[in-house]
Amino acid sequence: MNTTAESLEMEDPGDPTLQGVAYLDGARLRRALRAGIARLMAGQDHLNKINVFPIPDGDTGTNMALTMHSVLQALERCRERHAGRTLSTIADAALDGARGNSGAILAQFFQGLSDATVDLSRLRPSDFSAAVTTGAQYAREALTEPREGTVLSVLGDFAHEVQVHVADGARDFGDLLGRGLERARDSLARTPERLEALRRAGVVDAGAEGFVMLLAGMHRFLTAGSLREPPEVPQTLLLASEEELAIDHGEETHRYCTECMVTGSDIDRRRLREELARLGSSLVLAGTHSKCKIHIHVDEPQAVFRLAAEFGQVSGEKADDMFRQQASAHHQAAQRVAVITDSAADIPDEEFERLNLQMVPVRVMFGDRSYLDKISLSNAEFFKELTTNPNHPTTSQPAPGDFRRLYEFLASHYDHVVSVNLSTRVSGTLQAAKSAASRVKPEGRVTVVDSRNVSLGQGLVVMHAARCAQAGMDAAEVIRETERVAGQTYSFGLLRNLDYAVRGGRVPRSRKVVADLLRITPVLSTTPDGMVVANGVILGRRNALPKFVDYVLKRVDRSRPWRVSVGDAQDPEGAEFLARALADRLPKLETLYRAPLGTAFGVHGGPGTLVVSLQAAD
Repeated sequence: MNTTAESLEMEDPGDPTLQGVAYLDGARLRRALRAGIARLMAGQDHLNKINVFPIPDGDTGTNMALTMHSVLQALERCRERHAGRTLSTIADAALDGARGNSGAILAQFFQGLSDATVDLSRLRPSDFSAAVTTGAQYAREALTEPREGTVLSVLGDFAHEVQVHVADGARDFGDLLGRGLERARDSLARTPERLEALRRAGVVDAGAEGFVMLLAGMHRFLTAGSLREPPEVPQTLLLASEEELAIDHGEETHRYCTECMVTGSDIDRRRLREELARLGSSLVLAGTHSKCKIHIHVDEPQAVFRLAAEFGQVSGEKADDMFRQQASAHHQAAQRVAVITDSAADIPDEEFERLNLQMVPVRVMFGDRSYLDKISLSNAEFFKELTTNPNHPTTSQPAPGDFRRLYEFLASHYDHVVSVNLSTRVSGTLQAAKSAASRVKPEGRVTVVDSRNVSLGQGLVVMHAARCAQAGMDAAEVIRETERVAGQTYSFGLLRNLDYAVRGGRVPRSRKVVADLLRITPVLSTTPDGMVVANGVILGRRNALPKFVDYVLKRVDRSRPWRVSVGDAQDPEGAEFLARALADRLPKLETLYRAPLGTAFGVHGGPGTLVVSLQAAD
């Protein structure tokens, strides 16, 4: 985050003119909200730790902070003095940046404030009261199954207290917000009485406390004009055992926290809500009839994206694996370093689970249809689409925000995060990861390492990093080991069909004609600096697999111990042959993995592609 609480303090020190505030215009709204956002951001780690509802995935603080960071960026650009237009800017930014259940609810609350004040250049206490009442109503209506004991209860109690105080003749915003804050804190303290999941865990609702933090920062600014006092984080609300909390799935049965934006001319929000409700749980539909933010928990994210496309243009698709997040929170007691990668890495499913890995998906596009690699599009579905869709697929690196969201979450649970990504020589993914890492606060909590490899080779590097982390190594040791093995990991791919490389423009058609005429099969390999190049051929199509094994073994020292991974694109028999042959001819084989190939090789190789990756194990 480029704007810290400290920089905000320097920009807006104490201002005695804010004593006894009779109205709020656009400028005062911006200053007060900035103060509230700084307070919320400072407390995000605490909110992550007490997050138990609707699922204890430990990311409520991160989601609220990311949502409000989008608002903060909009405030930096806004110079509007008109209160209503300022709130419109805030509502749009909150909707665009909304993350998670809590972020979507906040966005809808601000949408209500905006709709209630659209024509008002200044807000008097009575205007503010009507606006927060509308905002609380909007937030409640955004959920298909509103629950008491959540932020909805606190929003409602806060709005009611403001309404009562205005009816009693309130004239000063500092006093008005103070009364409302007092009621909100009381309501927050009673959330465990209203929601059994909170009572069992011994915590208050994380989203509700985030809203109280926001109010507290705003109140402090309006009464003292200062951001210098650090936020209060009541230690009594922390769990006695965070590990016990992290492994309790609570009431949630769906795996993916799925979000997207739908833009259209006249979205039928009622029908969209009804059809989405059939797909999963924890549905929040925020926004307007022209722009809606969908948040829902489902097992099949692509079903959400397909449905959303029927109502308008879909953008901002994301799907976070909540069960993996819970597993990470559970493992933090045993290891200090978290390891993540991108979906270009091909790793056996059982190893991905056992090593407590996290993944950011690459985007895969077939024409105008977009998918999240390995989440909304499995490897098998990818190759089926590849062979039937007239549009050749393209891949694009994850947006920095996709990385940042996961980095923020993991950094709040671990001492350090090591991100091992696709070779920078073949994709911009590594740069996107570095861009995201540079924005995580406090600085230096995330290190991005170039795997100098793709597919199975990248997977071997990632798995080694994860084993080091599970062994209890500190960040410096994990990084050093990862960089070391990256230079000792090699990949070889056998392209038995050049049709897909021609379709994708990677190979001229004339070269395919020559290859078919001479009956040769190209071999791709990685270079020490991470390039993937055509580095040889197998002569003759008969006995191509034994010849490929010979080709690979001539390029490694068979007297050394090796870890080997073999992958296939819908050719398990070919992969099994390679695995047996390598096991027979590598006397010091340490580990042999099998994994299906994903998009990294599959986009250009198509079905039938076989890959072997080796990593020195000494």
